[in-house]
Amino acid sequence: MLTKKLHNWDLSYSEAVELQKRLASRVRFTALRKKPKLIAGLDCAFSKDGQRIIAAVVVLEMPGFELVESKSAAGKVTFPYIPGLLSFREAPVCIAAVEKLKTRPDIFLIDGQGVAHPRRLGLAAHLGLFFDKPTIGCAKSRLTGAFDEPPLEKGKHSPLKDNQELIGAVLRTRTNVKPVFVSVGNKCQLKDAIDITLEAATKYRLPEPTRLAHQLVTKLRINA
Repeated sequence: MLTKKLHNWDLSYSEAVELQKRLASRVRFTALRKKPKLIAGLDCAFSKDGQRIIAAVVVLEMPGFELVESKSAAGKVTFPYIPGLLSFREAPVCIAAVEKLKTRPDIFLIDGQGVAHPRRLGLAAHLGLFFDKPTIGCAKSRLTGAFDEPPLEKGKHSPLKDNQELIGAVLRTRTNVKPVFVSVGNKCQLKDAIDITLEAATKYRLPEPTRLAHQLVTKLRINA
């Protein structure tokens, strides 16, 4: 799959922050025109010594969750750990994995933040601009914003807000299980992100595409 070439990765802290601010204005909140059939899950992990990063992408055909394709990539860590700038550590290898795909997914579900980010450009939003495809951020924890706990039943959700700005949803994908933090990455609306995350969540907390991507990247990390 071809991706856009938006910028290089050899950036200082201040350059990365300014780039995030500029790119955030390019995120598009547009409703999906049709129900996606091919959903890609994307996750990454670091090697035990922290020197390398591994990414895995898994493409599933909906509604049966049939595996269509999976790819992975690995590379050296070249950007320091700085909260709010994690995409500059993780995005390059994620892009490398996606560029190996023969199929072109209709939508990407990414283990990370979309616009639920201090500068509205988390990993899922950053990658969404590179992929130029509908993209959803589905994170296991909150990065920014305030919320009330949603009711305990599956499908219930509460708004995630930052100074009254709606930036995402806190979504219960299983009854009596911790919620996930869902936000727009690119080319979809929050309702789309919630609906697709719920549809992709079967009997686990994580939606199936990112759960399988996590399993694959964990296996690769162990063997790295």
